[in-house]
Amino acid sequence: MSVALYRIDDRLIHGQVVVGWGQPLNVAFIVLVDDAVAASDWEQDLYRAGVPPEMELAFESVESAAAKLPALEARAEVGIVLTADIDTMQRLIDASGRITKVNLGGIHHRAGRDAKLRFVFLTAKEEGQLRAMAQGGVTVTAQDVPACTPVPLGDVLAGTGA
Repeated sequence: MSVALYRIDDRLIHGQVVVGWGQPLNVAFIVLVDDAVAASDWEQDLYRAGVPPEMELAFESVESAAAKLPALEARAEVGIVLTADIDTMQRLIDASGRITKVNLGGIHHRAGRDAKLRFVFLTAKEEGQLRAMAQGGVTVTAQDVPACTPVPLGDVLAGTGA
């Protein structure tokens, strides 16, 4: 099945990803794409602590992840590719030319962001980035856990999703 989920979640590795998505999808590997984390041993150690030993965890820069996507997508095991923000996911989309679906899993409140869903808060710039992503052919939905219904981007931006 290869990469089952391309997810934007500002918390990166946490229970909702590892247990909430990992168990139902039978995830064997997670690829955390973040240039700074890929260069930081101590941050990698922190994230490793949140992943069970039977689940493989890789840390990649945008450039290295884009180069490895064909091999990741060809794997027999199921995996998740994570970025912490929209910018990084867009860079990965642009660099790889392979990503057609993106899950907004958690973009939380901070100054300048407006609530769209209980787990998605966006600035006007971020809304524009997501619209551009969709106009480029990527299906963008918001879904915090697999048991919930995916919310289409139009409903997210209108703030009318579940």
